Amino acid sequence: MKLISTRGQAPAASLSEALRNGAAPDGGLYMPDVLPSADFADVDPQAPLGEFAAQLLQPFFAGDALEAELPAICAEAFDFPVPLVTPHPGEPRLQALELFHGPTGAFKDFGARFLMGCFDRLGVDQPLTVLVATSGDTGGAVGCAAEGRSAVRAVILFPKGRVSPFQERQLTCWGDNVLAVEVDGDFDDCQRLVKSAFANAPLSAEHRLTSANSINFGRLLPQLAYSARAALQVRAATGETPGFVIPSGNLGQGFALLLARALGLPIGPIVLATNANRTLKDWHDSGRYEARASVATLANAMDVGNPSNFERLSQLGVQPGDVRVELVTDAEIERRIKADYEASGYVWCPHSATTVEAWCRLSEAERNERPWIAAATAHPYKFAEIVEPLIGREVAPTPALAAILDRPTRKIRIGADLNALAEALSEQEAAA
Repeated sequence: MKLISTRGQAPAASLSEALRNGAAPDGGLYMPDVLPSADFADVDPQAPLGEFAAQLLQPFFAGDALEAELPAICAEAFDFPVPLVTPHPGEPRLQALELFHGPTGAFKDFGARFLMGCFDRLGVDQPLTVLVATSGDTGGAVGCAAEGRSAVRAVILFPKGRVSPFQERQLTCWGDNVLAVEVDGDFDDCQRLVKSAFANAPLSAEHRLTSANSINFGRLLPQLAYSARAALQVRAATGETPGFVIPSGNLGQGFALLLARALGLPIGPIVLATNANRTLKDWHDSGRYEARASVATLANAMDVGNPSNFERLSQLGVQPGDVRVELVTDAEIERRIKADYEASGYVWCPHSATTVEAWCRLSEAERNERPWIAAATAHPYKFAEIVEPLIGREVAPTPALAAILDRPTRKIRIGADLNALAEALSEQEAAA
């Protein structure tokens, strides 16, 4: 397989090269030149996710330098449960795919651990620097997955005042090879700095930069895998093709689902739930894409005004009618968390609450027409200051999340300026 840039001005790359590069040299995002044709009839959805993912993703790795390593990479990365649960006994057609049982309590653990396993094998001779912008959860997952690896350094940019207190702790508590950088700006400023660094060829080469954001095609492959497994499990149990409702920020999960459907996997209607950042909603309603400045919301990991992966949607030929987009306000997030807890005892994080709110907006006929899978993307403890007042009790952390509370933290602060980022990269390389 070869991967090509969405902007068409960069050489085609192998999968390993695309993972190593992160973004294409012309500033575009990598996409397969041709979607792999594969028969998924023999893929067992009841197999452990690591085994399932290695089977499902093999066509993407065929002929690549990492092909023989794929089973080991998947086994290492996906060693935690990924259950499908029924959050409300009175709504059996809705299942929650709980993606928060990894070490940092968010779905970003899948992509971060998978990529770090790849980077460990690609950076043996020359360590790579993973440069990542985060709106909340990606940075913590990358820091955790990178910690202690000899072939990887990580530099994590996060927006000042735009992450929850626990998220900031998760961003800043890792070992010497992980540097947290607080940026005076919003997530889009952080993302712009990352793209500018990659576009600066001397800077990128000096620090051997790569990315663990969803701009890296390798971040999307685990999302493709767990979505496909859930869909195949539901179809095996019911004989029906499920619809999906997912929270959407930078559009990585949305693209992964659309890619899965394009590959012929049993993915039905796709509903993208956004917060008050309305770029996708406006595109869906008008057919015109117009980037906006991001606004702060309770679902902060979705605070994205210019989703990078929209370039991939365009390349895949996705039209507004191919998905449904629902905008959910902070007040609606709060009401949904409170109402569902009172009705069933199930606790959503603010991001996951957008999914079930979007599902509730479907007509009764649409809800009952097929099974639906809602992505529950983060553990509610990570947003305890929002969730606990709404449900009237404390949310207990998982053992992995509780362990973070006793770690020392470290961060530096910079303006949203490429020169300041270059200095931070040099300091981190000297220290690691």
